[in-house]
Amino acid sequence: MKRAILLTTALCLCLFQYPALAAPAKAESVTVPIVQIGVGDMSAEQTLGTVTFTDTDKGLQIVTKLRRLSPGEHGFHIHEFPNCGAKMEGGKMVAGMAAGGHYDPKKTGKHMGPGKGGHEGDLPALKVEANGTADQTMIVKGLKVKDIRKRSIMVHAGGDNYSDNPANGGGGARIACGVIP
Repeated sequence: MKRAILLTTALCLCLFQYPALAAPAKAESVTVPIVQIGVGDMSAEQTLGTVTFTDTDKGLQIVTKLRRLSPGEHGFHIHEFPNCGAKMEGGKMVAGMAAGGHYDPKKTGKHMGPGKGGHEGDLPALKVEANGTADQTMIVKGLKVKDIRKRSIMVHAGGDNYSDNPANGGGGARIACGVIP
């Protein structure tokens, strides 16, 4: 009996001194609702699904569960600000411009694609099936959930060639967005 008490006491002291032994750390994760955006009354925003970001030992895992998008490739990026609203650009209101530019903490000014030394907000292109769904899992090295908090995730109308010609890879209009809390 004394031996069992001593072993229990030793185990409790060990776990108190080394709490990492008690349980594995839970990976940080956040799920973001994605809505269709425009320049008019946003009270009737249409929810298109979710994007879930989770820290893994391989990088930031991004899982998309999206519906009602046009088929094909779409530019997909983390943007600077946590705001999906419209903003004046070139004398007219433009959807999603309140999100700012691509997340670029090193101020590279380059759109080069995921992990290529440019914007850290450059993500792999979103591939939408013929039925309008995008159920993908992707990993982006060098990003963590803490890096993208208080920013936004943006879906563009067109594809992405990961260059600066045309501007931002040619993704074009911002069509769907979510604020990352």
